[in-house]
Amino acid sequence: MSITSFNFPTPIQFGAGARKLVAAHLLEQGCKRPLIVTDRALGALPVMAEFLTHLQGLDVAVFSGVFGNPTCSQVMDGAAAYKAHHADCVIGFGGGAALDVAKIVGLAAVHAGDILEYVWDHPNVRPIVNALPYFVALPTTSGTGSEVGRSSVVSENDTHVKRTVFSPKILARRVFADPELTLGLPASVTAATGIDALTHNIESYLSPAYHPLCDGIALEGTRIAAAALRTAVLEPLNLKARADMMMSSMMGAIAFQKDLGAVHSCAHALGAVCDMHHGLANALMLDTVLAWNYEAVPQKFDELAHVCGLTGGGAALVPWIKQLKADIGITGGLAARGVKPEHLPRLVAIATADICHQTNPRACTAADFERLLTAAM
Repeated sequence: MSITSFNFPTPIQFGAGARKLVAAHLLEQGCKRPLIVTDRALGALPVMAEFLTHLQGLDVAVFSGVFGNPTCSQVMDGAAAYKAHHADCVIGFGGGAALDVAKIVGLAAVHAGDILEYVWDHPNVRPIVNALPYFVALPTTSGTGSEVGRSSVVSENDTHVKRTVFSPKILARRVFADPELTLGLPASVTAATGIDALTHNIESYLSPAYHPLCDGIALEGTRIAAAALRTAVLEPLNLKARADMMMSSMMGAIAFQKDLGAVHSCAHALGAVCDMHHGLANALMLDTVLAWNYEAVPQKFDELAHVCGLTGGGAALVPWIKQLKADIGITGGLAARGVKPEHLPRLVAIATADICHQTNPRACTAADFERLLTAAM
């Protein structure tokens, strides 16, 4: 597998072995003291130790303080580590959580105040006025596509409500998308993150917002994931399937600048109330919400079914997703994952307040969310 270079809009080097190009690139930029931002589990694994062997000539420090659904305090801890190392650049290495933190560690390191003051809907949002440290990203999962996104989602420390820092200034300056970094992922993580990528592509396509460019990307991202996800889970060393899922993940993140929908509003609520993994939350809600959305945009379901290789038109999409989930080991509903009836009022309140459902193909009320979450139990 060769390494391909392209821009969209971030310069991306894609292919097996891309991780080996990081050191030379940073040195070319005049960067010598990177801080690697990664998550607690990944920082202790052989994949991290192997990556460090490719960073010869650099004075490297590692911040592995990311865990769970990342919080604002983790960002501030990372900024402190950046300053303590006298770092001059940031390497984001990990899944969506680690990359979301890595994107804004540099912002917090060179600006005053708490990172929460930079979220887009803060009543007195602070502007990003200083030049940000050079930032490169290496995804180790294929789900969020955070490596190509211009937003960082972190949770409030106390309420765990997700907040978003949004600015083109936090885009990675270069992405090194190396599918070999995903070969060691457990099947459960491959499955949950893979459904996350599929959900991003499907929801962005179903959004009524006008963005034909994103529609084309979303349909192709759906096609790629539909063909590759089952293989990536069941044949974990299949590098082509791993590469296809990494591409679909990036495409989903590019497409969802068009917007998302009610699946994500539910998933954000499940993350806040139950600290549920975002990809798993999307997976547990996807077929329930899509079945509800079908009557609003049946022709779009026809298109999605077509790119998934299904016969029978759009009505075949939800049964296919249910079977795909079963095939890759995502079984049971919310109740099997620890969600209890007493969680429902707060889940409904957070989902209703979430911005994503404003571009769902059907308008959602609190009563709708209560029915959807109950149906997914």
